[in-house]
Amino acid sequence: MPYIKRDAQGAVLAVSLTQETEEWIEVPVDFPALVSFNKSLSDAESPFASSDLAMARVLEDLIDLLVDKSVIRFTDLPDAAQKKLTQRRSVRASMLKLNLLDSEHDVI
Repeated sequence: MPYIKRDAQGAVLAVSLTQETEEWIEVPVDFPALVSFNKSLSDAESPFASSDLAMARVLEDLIDLLVDKSVIRFTDLPDAAQKKLTQRRSVRASMLKLNLLDSEHDVI
């Protein structure tokens, strides 16, 4: 489950897969404020906004390929990287299970 940080008015300021501090609260992936926040990010003017998400997925796939081909071991990665990759896989699996993503648009 993702964690969100809110401002004084309750608007989502940031999202994380880990609870950074006590002010971060865990929410379900379909939490309305989180969905709205994610939509605002995807609508962002930055030319890198959608590219960054796609690049993150490319890197995840590359790591999986290198592990599958025994070029590297998953345990060779730093602990923080292992944790983030494991969390992303878990979130992606949950979202696919809920049918929130289809295979053509899976960029998480």
